[in-house]
Amino acid sequence: MIVGTAGHIDHGKTTLVRALTGVDTDRLPEEKARGISIELGYAYLDVPGADQRLGFIDVPGHEKLVHTMLAGASGIDFGLLLVAADDGVMPQTREHLAVLSLLGLTHGAVVITKADRAEPGRIEALTAEVSALLAGTGLAGAPTLVVSSHTGQGVDTLRELLFKAARQQPPRAVHGQAARLAVDRAFTLDGVGTVVTGTLHAGEIAVGDELMLAGRRARVRSLHAQNRVVERAHAGQRCAVALAGIAKEEAPRGAWLTAPHVALATDRFDARLQLWPGEARPLRTGARVHLHLGAQSTTASVAVLDGDQIEPGASGRVQLVCHAPVGAWRGDRLVLRDAGATRTVAGGLVLDPFAPTRYRRTPERLDELAACELPTSARRRERLLALSPLGLDLTRFSQAEGLAEPLQGWALGEAACALLTARLLAVLADFHAKSPDELGPDAARLRRLVSPRMAEALWRQVLADLRATGRVAVRGAFVHLPEHGVQLSATEQRIAQKVAPRLAAAGAEGAWARDLAKDCAEPEPLMRTTLARLAQQGDLHQVVKDLYVDTATMTSLAATVRRLAAEHGHVAAAAFRDATGLGRKRAIQLLEHFDRVGLLRRVGDEHRLRADSTLFAEVNS
Repeated sequence: MIVGTAGHIDHGKTTLVRALTGVDTDRLPEEKARGISIELGYAYLDVPGADQRLGFIDVPGHEKLVHTMLAGASGIDFGLLLVAADDGVMPQTREHLAVLSLLGLTHGAVVITKADRAEPGRIEALTAEVSALLAGTGLAGAPTLVVSSHTGQGVDTLRELLFKAARQQPPRAVHGQAARLAVDRAFTLDGVGTVVTGTLHAGEIAVGDELMLAGRRARVRSLHAQNRVVERAHAGQRCAVALAGIAKEEAPRGAWLTAPHVALATDRFDARLQLWPGEARPLRTGARVHLHLGAQSTTASVAVLDGDQIEPGASGRVQLVCHAPVGAWRGDRLVLRDAGATRTVAGGLVLDPFAPTRYRRTPERLDELAACELPTSARRRERLLALSPLGLDLTRFSQAEGLAEPLQGWALGEAACALLTARLLAVLADFHAKSPDELGPDAARLRRLVSPRMAEALWRQVLADLRATGRVAVRGAFVHLPEHGVQLSATEQRIAQKVAPRLAAAGAEGAWARDLAKDCAEPEPLMRTTLARLAQQGDLHQVVKDLYVDTATMTSLAATVRRLAAEHGHVAAAAFRDATGLGRKRAIQLLEHFDRVGLLRRVGDEHRLRADSTLFAEVNS
């Protein structure tokens, strides 16, 4: 269990931790000289009769060091709010209470310190004042203990309270979550190298693991958990991790040490906020704030999603646009301070680290955020799948959730799949009716006609499923209905054999239907019908009416188009003409055909390659 001290400067936090554990958490020379905590301090205490160890995080109490306090507070399980008997409730007492409450902490105690300095009746009055202060917060009803670190009064009672709380604390869920540690300190040890410390928020870390830190891979060389040498550490423990492959300067406070597949950095995310009841004004869209998440802090701007403002004491959904990338996973706790960093104003939960830039207040988007607030990962996935007409990116879902076992690919809900299938079949039927002499559109062109915003990977998956069930047929890059492109008759097969060498000889110039009929001594109407059926099968391609080119030639021409596009960024008619040796008219006709079938697209006087088109590519390869 991680215990965090909180309270105003000089209210005895460090002294109390020393009385409980025997460890002085002020380690810096400046801390010794000034008698105040400047950095986070740590101490540990074994729980008798249990294989447990308490970890204490001693945070600074000075108002200018609240950002340091927040770096330590995000990982605690049990809060000790200290109030000195001689001073009473002070400004940082109130702010630290707000921080603990807004971080969702519900387990803790109030400790009235320096009891040996209290005047008669002072303890009773201060106890009543503190009880009223806690009303309406997560620590309402928490026990109040009276101690004196100087005389030892109440120290044993407090220690026993902490032991009891540790024994009663339910174990953190370890399985199912990937490792995530919030780095709050980094240093170098001789013979060891770079060491980072922090609270392990989720999952497990073991010696030998390959992890990500600030975009770099690092290997766990050795590991301490709760100040003991271990082979494996788990969520809820204070850890010191020796890392190979990374320098101290590459591990700033606020960085996350994570399993590689869940590493993320986002500059905007959606969250649910609770505005502190003591705020004088609502939180409005456009407000500038200081964001604290894990051990990281940065400035951010607020966009309220439910209306334009959140009233004091109320909650609402917001989008936070961060001025530096942050690590934020669904369910993570956060705290906001005002623009001047003078007071704590709100706290909340991350809902979606992959927040959209546009359409963030639409009913559809707000429904997705409601799904993100469901209590389990399985229920969130089920609901988001039902709300995703373009499919759910399972890889990104598992990353946002911080899942130990990453999900791969895409998923499409039953209702969305049925609607997509119906539209796809209708578009194909319409295409065949309007272009009976073509086999069908290629897969990329069909996606643009049916669902242009759908991810390419999911689209390919949908087509593969429809092909497997016989709903569509695929020939090369072309997709068509099974009944379209029927088998050739014996007469048509005989004519096809006659025209094949003539078309091959014609090359990029192509051959006209009337010329082929004459050369093959076949009736012109029958030749036109046969050529149309061959085009319908995908064996020939009609560049303009009655002018045909075979597939091998089109594949070669497409390769030239791709080469020119790679060299120049576009395909100019003159360049294509020179590369193929064709006349200008024929070159333009072929480029316009490539525009029409979806290999190219016309932009002004230029023809630009469609990067998603696979037309004629697979034969050439």
